[in-house]
Amino acid sequence: MIEQIVILDFGSQYTQVIARRIRECNVYSVILRYNTPAKKIAALKPSGIILSGGPASVYAKKAPLPDKAVFGLGVPMLGICYGLQVLAQFLGGKVESGQKREFGKGTLKVRDSFCPLFANLPEQLQVWNSHGDKLTRLPTGFKSVAVTENSDYAGIENRARKMFGLQFHPEVAHTPRGREILANFVHNICGCGKNWTMHAYIEQAVREIRAQVGKDRVILGLSGGVDSSVAAALIHKAVGDQLTCIFVNNGLLRGREAEVVRRVFGNHFKIKLQYENASKLFLRRLKGVTDPERKRKIIGNTFIKVFEGGTRRAGKSKFLAQGTLYPDVIESMPIAGNPAAMIKSHHNVGGLPKRMKFQLVEPLKCLFKDEVRALGLELGLPREIVLRQPFPGPGLAVRILGEVTPLRLEILRNADSIVVGEMKSSGWYYKIWQSFAVLLPVRSVGVMGDERTYDYTIAVRAVESQDGMTADWVKLPYELLEKVANRIVNEVKGVNRCVFDITSKPPGTIEWE
Repeated sequence: MIEQIVILDFGSQYTQVIARRIRECNVYSVILRYNTPAKKIAALKPSGIILSGGPASVYAKKAPLPDKAVFGLGVPMLGICYGLQVLAQFLGGKVESGQKREFGKGTLKVRDSFCPLFANLPEQLQVWNSHGDKLTRLPTGFKSVAVTENSDYAGIENRARKMFGLQFHPEVAHTPRGREILANFVHNICGCGKNWTMHAYIEQAVREIRAQVGKDRVILGLSGGVDSSVAAALIHKAVGDQLTCIFVNNGLLRGREAEVVRRVFGNHFKIKLQYENASKLFLRRLKGVTDPERKRKIIGNTFIKVFEGGTRRAGKSKFLAQGTLYPDVIESMPIAGNPAAMIKSHHNVGGLPKRMKFQLVEPLKCLFKDEVRALGLELGLPREIVLRQPFPGPGLAVRILGEVTPLRLEILRNADSIVVGEMKSSGWYYKIWQSFAVLLPVRSVGVMGDERTYDYTIAVRAVESQDGMTADWVKLPYELLEKVANRIVNEVKGVNRCVFDITSKPPGTIEWE
C-alpha cells in the first residue's frame, strides 16, 4: 500500500488545495468526510492525518465533528484553523469567540525554532488568516510554538504524540512558505518519502484496470479533450484492443478537431476508434433554435442518441470508461454548510440513460487536473492534446449567440483558429485558463477598401482561473490584441469588427451562453 495522508474535510474552501499541496510533495493524499469512522481511516494505514479548516464554530450545536477515536490512532496529526480548534477541543482545550477576528495577511512569530513544523524556516513568516474563533486554553501536554498579534496559540504542538495545530492556512498562496511547513509535516514528522509520481501511478492504475476489466470489453466516449484523451491512453495501455473509443463529430467542433483526434488515437496510438459523423443531424435539430438552454438540451439528447447507436455498432461491452476527476468525486459528496461544495454528476459522455447498463471504469478519479496533464505527457500524448485549454461540451454552439448555422460555424471556426494560433505563437496560450472567439448576433457598418460593409462582430475572450469557478480577464498586450483583431477582420469573410471582453466571473460567466 502506498504512503498516504488522510485529510478530513470540515467544509473548508481550501481542502482541495491542501490535498494538492501534499501531492506536490510527492506524497499521495485522500480527502474524506469529517465524520469518517476511525476504523475506516485506520484501514487505510495513513502516514498522517490533517484536519481541514471550515466555516463552523466547534462549540456550535451542529458543528461538524470527527469520530473521537481518530485521536487515538497513534498517527501524526495536523489541525489547520478550524482543524486546530477541533483538535484542541477534543483533547481538553477551550475555544471561544474572539474579540478580534483575523482575516487576511498576518505576521507569524515562531517561538520554538526546534518545532519540526518550522524546520529550516525563519523566525518570522507572512501567513494568511481566516478565523473569528480562537483557542483560549491549551490541552494538557501541548505548548505554544508560534504566535500572531491576535493569537497566542497560532501554532501548537504535543511533540511526544506528534500532534500539531496551525491557526493560519499554510496551503494558500498568501502564506508564501506554507508549502515548506506542509512538507516538514509529511516528510519530517510523518516520515513519508517522495513516491507519488505519475510513473508510479501508471503502474498502479494499469494493474487496477486489468484486475477490474479482466477479459471483457470497454467503451469510451472520446471527446478529444484532456480528460477523455488521457483516460483512453491509460486504459489502452492496460487492456489494448479490449478498448473501443467512440468519437462523435457533432459538427460543432473546433477547426481540425476530428482530424487531430483520428490522427493521434487511430494512427499513432493504434487505438480502436469508431468515428460517428453526426454533424448533419445535430445541425438539422438546431435549425432555428436561439435559446441557449434549448440548444444545450438538443445537443445533449442528440449526443445520447448517437452514442447509444455507436455502442450497439461497437458490439457488446461490459464497461464504460469515463474521465471523472478527483474534484468531481469530492464535490459529489458535499458537506452541509460548506460554501465551496457543489454537487456534480459524472457526465463525461453526457447523462446516459439507465437502460445502458454498463459498469464504470474511472481511472482518473483520484487525480487533479494538473496531475492528469502530467500523466498524459508521461503516457506520450502530444502537447496539443494534453495542454489544450478547456472546451465546452456543447462545442461552438455556446459561442454562437443566436441560431447555429453552417455559415456562422465557418466564420467562428476561422476566427477562433486565429485567436488560438496567435495565443500559441506569442506564448500566452499555455499561461492562461482559456482564450477563444465568440460570434455575436450584431452586425455593424464598416469600410473595407472603397466599399461599405455590414458584417458580424467577433468578441475575443481571455481569462485566468484555477478551477473555472471564478475567473478574471487577462490583460493581454496591446500589440497581441491588435494583431489578432487585424487578422480576424482581414482574413475572416463576414466579419468587420472585433471587440475584447473585459468581464470577470462573477458577474459574467466564462462562456457567453
